[in-house]
Amino acid sequence: MVAISAVLVLALTGFAWRSVDNLIANIDRIGGLGLGGGRDGAVDILLVGVDSRTDAHGNPLTAAEKAMLHAGDEVGTNTDTIVLIRVPNDGRSATAISIPRDSYVDIAGQGKAKINSAYGSTKETKRAALLAEGSSEADAEKESTKAGRQALIKSVANLTGISVDHYAEVSLLGFVLLTDSVGGVEVCLNQAVDEPMSGADFPAGRQRLDGQEALSFVRQRHGLERGDIDRIVRQQVFMAQLVGQMLNAKTLANPSKLSQISEAVGRTVVLDEDWDVLAFLQQLKDLSGGEVAFETIPVADLDSMTSAGESVVKVDPRTVQNFVAGLVGDKRPEEVTAASATDPSSVTVNVHNAGGATGLAATVSAALTGKGFREGAVGNYTGGTVSSSRVLAHDTDDPKAAAVAEALGGLTVVGDPTLSPDTVSVILASDYSGPGSTAGGMFDFDPTSPATGTPIPPAPPIDAGQNGPKCVN
Repeated sequence: MVAISAVLVLALTGFAWRSVDNLIANIDRIGGLGLGGGRDGAVDILLVGVDSRTDAHGNPLTAAEKAMLHAGDEVGTNTDTIVLIRVPNDGRSATAISIPRDSYVDIAGQGKAKINSAYGSTKETKRAALLAEGSSEADAEKESTKAGRQALIKSVANLTGISVDHYAEVSLLGFVLLTDSVGGVEVCLNQAVDEPMSGADFPAGRQRLDGQEALSFVRQRHGLERGDIDRIVRQQVFMAQLVGQMLNAKTLANPSKLSQISEAVGRTVVLDEDWDVLAFLQQLKDLSGGEVAFETIPVADLDSMTSAGESVVKVDPRTVQNFVAGLVGDKRPEEVTAASATDPSSVTVNVHNAGGATGLAATVSAALTGKGFREGAVGNYTGGTVSSSRVLAHDTDDPKAAAVAEALGGLTVVGDPTLSPDTVSVILASDYSGPGSTAGGMFDFDPTSPATGTPIPPAPPIDAGQNGPKCVN
């Protein structure tokens, strides 16, 4: 967000386009992410904050830099911050939609998992496979990183119903360097905090934070009443203040700051290679701080548990999709979707158990009949090992298969041309935790059922045009 805002301000404050182009040229570019294709009235940007201990070019951070980040030495590439930025095609407004990192969603190749694991776990799985096939370390790192980014993009698209058009990634180090390059950002706390895990140690009231302090501020979740939701609010008020500061105060009308920002951007920011940033900035020429808003997707249950006892955030994809679509006036009523228009009584579903939970196929089949579907064959799966639960159909676009997948919490529909066009089969692996998963003592986690825990409806948006920082927990 800092990088994109920095480039935007350069344009809006009268710098020559050549200067903007030089700054953009320093950014690392990547391709092959499967972006674009949507025609939904907006440019949709996936902004990702990664906890990588390397820079944008894969170079390891120094010991001093890692100590400054207060982030430890663990290896991984989880995405601590996931924000979908929607910019209507007229460029006069922008909405940044935060997705809680623990949102429990369907991830291609993994089944259900926390959305922040899509990037890292996919990357490590792909990397191990490539090395086993004889790829070099460098090639395995490059290809597996691309696979991780693709998995995250698909997961966000499946959850929100939005085709991601562009991708922006910034590391922990980038957050620190970019914050410092603009002279820090002002925040406000309702109460003093002292939380050693994040390094957050601040008095109450208004204060200006440098990059290292700001990182602790936006990473804290322990000791906050609503955990990750309150952390998201922290991130949003920080970004809102930063955007307002840049758009309204012409922060970058200073050659030395431009040089510092350019160096930080070149080392720590990644953008997709097909993004014509200059053309995009032309769309935003009338954008003001008051037209930049920050929202959070609706959460069905903040305190859900999976069958394995893992704490997750429960989200309903249909509710999320209608919410996100509505932010650009493109509401898609549920009754117009092919899946929800399908009459369950017209669909016969075969259910096969490929996991280790005794009786799972029978209880899931009963759950489906309870939702109006017709019972088909029920039993154990004999087709070999299956790593993730899925719905099989002759065609992946089959509305009947989509209806079954939706009823079971958003399973992936997999095409199987050997099946007849009228056949819908469910294959249950050990990852299944949807309706009917109480067999064998498993916890019944049904993303389509009403929340029984702690629902978090969307709060009023935080805008970047207010006078001074919003005080938060």
